[in-house]
Amino acid sequence: MTAQRKTPRAKSSSSGETRRAVPARRRRPRKIGITCYSHFGGSGVVATELGLALARRGFEIHFIAHRLPFRLREFSSNLYFHEATPASYPVFEQTPYNLALTTKMVEVVENYSLDLLHVHYAMPFAASAYLARQLLLPRQLGVVTTLHGTDITVVGVEPAFFRVTKFSIESSDRVTAVSRYLKERAEESFGITRPIDVIYNFVDPAVFAPRKHSSIRLAPPSSKVIMHASNFRPVKNIPAVIRIFAEVRRKVAAKLVMVGDGPEKAGAEQLARELGVDRDVLFLGNQDCMEELLPLADIFLLPSSSESFGLVALEAMSAEVPVVASSIGGLPEVVEHGMTGFLHDPGHLAGFVGSALKLLTNDRLRRTMGRRGRRVARDRFGADEMVDRYIRVYESLR
Repeated sequence: MTAQRKTPRAKSSSSGETRRAVPARRRRPRKIGITCYSHFGGSGVVATELGLALARRGFEIHFIAHRLPFRLREFSSNLYFHEATPASYPVFEQTPYNLALTTKMVEVVENYSLDLLHVHYAMPFAASAYLARQLLLPRQLGVVTTLHGTDITVVGVEPAFFRVTKFSIESSDRVTAVSRYLKERAEESFGITRPIDVIYNFVDPAVFAPRKHSSIRLAPPSSKVIMHASNFRPVKNIPAVIRIFAEVRRKVAAKLVMVGDGPEKAGAEQLARELGVDRDVLFLGNQDCMEELLPLADIFLLPSSSESFGLVALEAMSAEVPVVASSIGGLPEVVEHGMTGFLHDPGHLAGFVGSALKLLTNDRLRRTMGRRGRRVARDRFGADEMVDRYIRVYESLR
């Protein structure tokens, strides 16, 4: 946030010595509003974990969303939640949530003296934050926007949203992206010339860690466990997950564990029945205990057709689980082919099958890749460093 400051005038002391007035420094931003999607997905996870980490460091964090983010499992000091509920009115065919969110943002900023709003997703949250800031003038309010993926690659480039998405990005005080790929896509798609800071998604290696003992059983000891977790949208390539598993199952005794829910789930269940593997596929629905489930997997499968980062792949690596994923988007920035997992074109299912079999039939290779992946997750994507980077972004608004 760029503040208009007047140049301080020189003052004269009684002795005639001229002294320059020292401009008053704005206080460090300590009260932050965070808006994110509350459902199962990487953007909501990162926003929630960031808020929790900031609260532990003494920041006062106010989540402003349509419902409690699913990773906010218990009460935490310095952390508050404010529900933005659209009003029901017969004239509206669809409830205007973005306007209700704007109103709630203004209310929370005024009532709690927030220093800035940090919104995770350009559409519609950055637009709502811009409106909130305008309503609060002449009061100064910082706005930080983090780009996460489909807000740029899918929704934002739709003709109906293109101009407002571009305007919202350019009107934010600071903009960050979760991968170099996403930064470049935003610059190319919207002609953005302003700086965009890359701050990767992060993981806490103390939470996502290998476990020697667990009370959870997903498969018999003789079977391998392949795991997938997502929001089951089309970009997650869910039919490919089922087809890859069906081919692997021909060669290796295995179970496929599907974590999450969404529009592609019913079709996946039907495809599993058609391919005759339905008894070996477990659909667990949305789970908020991924740190307990991921260490039970032998490999993690993510054949997405679009992925700006792939947070769940990073969480799997932190749990010492090798990843077999698509070679698209931001995934190559997370998974190193042949070192911490394998990457393939999302349409090359035979490549996924071959890599999965290579890992499932070679315990030594699987363990080596798993340990290497955990080191990368800890050293390159640790929570402390990424939270520090966000704090520096906040402080740059002073």
